[in-house]
Amino acid sequence: MIARQSTASNQVQRFWDKYLKRLHQEGIKHPFDQWYVKRAEAFLRSSPRRLSERSARDVEEFFRSFGRKPALKDWQFRQIVDATRMLMEVARVAWRGEVDWNYWRDSARTLAKDHPTIARSMDQLPREAAARDDRSDKGSLADARNRHLELVTALRSAARRRGLAIRTEQSYEHWALRFLIFHGKTEPESLKPADIEAYLSFLALRRDVSASTQNIALNALVFLFREVLKQPDLAFGDFARARRPRRLPTVLDTSEVSAVLGCLEGTQRLMIGLMYGTGMRLMECCRLRVQDIDFACNQIMVRNAKGGKDRVVPLPARAIDRLREHLARVKTLHDEDLEQGVGEVYMPEALARKIPSAAKSWGWQYVFPSGKLSKDPRSGVLRRHHVHESGLQKAIKRAAAQAGLTKRVGTHTMRHSFATNLLQSGYDIRTVQELLGHADVSTTMIYTHVLNRGAKGVQSPLDALA
Repeated sequence: MIARQSTASNQVQRFWDKYLKRLHQEGIKHPFDQWYVKRAEAFLRSSPRRLSERSARDVEEFFRSFGRKPALKDWQFRQIVDATRMLMEVARVAWRGEVDWNYWRDSARTLAKDHPTIARSMDQLPREAAARDDRSDKGSLADARNRHLELVTALRSAARRRGLAIRTEQSYEHWALRFLIFHGKTEPESLKPADIEAYLSFLALRRDVSASTQNIALNALVFLFREVLKQPDLAFGDFARARRPRRLPTVLDTSEVSAVLGCLEGTQRLMIGLMYGTGMRLMECCRLRVQDIDFACNQIMVRNAKGGKDRVVPLPARAIDRLREHLARVKTLHDEDLEQGVGEVYMPEALARKIPSAAKSWGWQYVFPSGKLSKDPRSGVLRRHHVHESGLQKAIKRAAAQAGLTKRVGTHTMRHSFATNLLQSGYDIRTVQELLGHADVSTTMIYTHVLNRGAKGVQSPLDALA
């Protein structure tokens, strides 16, 4: 009996030695490796069954239980996911590939209070923003917000009256503050159009910004002067303009798209596949609600897209079964949330006040929710936001590298490829324009240049040599 106990004890010790070795291969050093061991032991204690007798569903239930703890920090949740993943690798369980590890790891990152999804849900935003440390300028922007708090408040109010997108509002505030910092102690009311010219020339000549960046700054300052400082008559002289290069979008052909998708798994593959199959932008995909998916008509309603417009895009037939399975898992997650007294989602604009019960309804839930609950940084309400977009951006870059592509691939490349491949298939330019949601067909015409550009049908002089 003693010999058996000794043998079992040695086997356990060897297993944990292998686990520590695996941690060290991942760059996790002592004493931090002990926290991973504790996380792995917590999973083993979560059920009396042996590890080989469990399933991917047990892992997901384990993650969901921790995901409902609002006090759990992002890095702690990520640590739990990584510790469990490496436990399965060391134990070599056959079903470990069934767990969507990347999705759960992405769920560890919660939305910040200035994230566009939730940035407008608090009236006192400028005051809170002023208290925030701005790491990019070591506090200079935060100091400027404090000095010009009334002006920032007025700028935000004007932006919301005009119905500008939240990203536009944030961008305008950013460039207005930079403009005020550039002119030092000069009072905003005493600034003139010539001061705008000086700043724009500074951006082009000293900061070497791109033409698009300079144009954004120009739009922000024109908005500041006309809507906030009440100087409608702006007469500009000559200022140094950044040169705008003519660039064509990166496009993948169908074989390259297949290669990229083949290097992705789980939720990330589904999302990027939908972006290619529908032409959706990154945030349009992240913010999809369950009620936006119309299986009966095989279409997706993209709501409140760029410019505040809605549009309809096709639901790819190849994605239907996978999307149904995904929504079934999301429904289970939502039902469990409701049983725990949570299950609320962020509601756009004033709908939360008009229909208070809608926040917990199934139709309003995000199609791609985070696996971790978090307190809304504005209201303090415990909610399940959508998955953070950064994980998808990193995933597609890794997948492109694994597929051996040398092209510069990002999430927006899927939208470019969607448009170009539709034109190659014979669809007319106006149809593609409507599917992309472009206000002007001239914007869509860029994809015809991609098709017409290159050496198709042109023999190289080198090939003509004898």
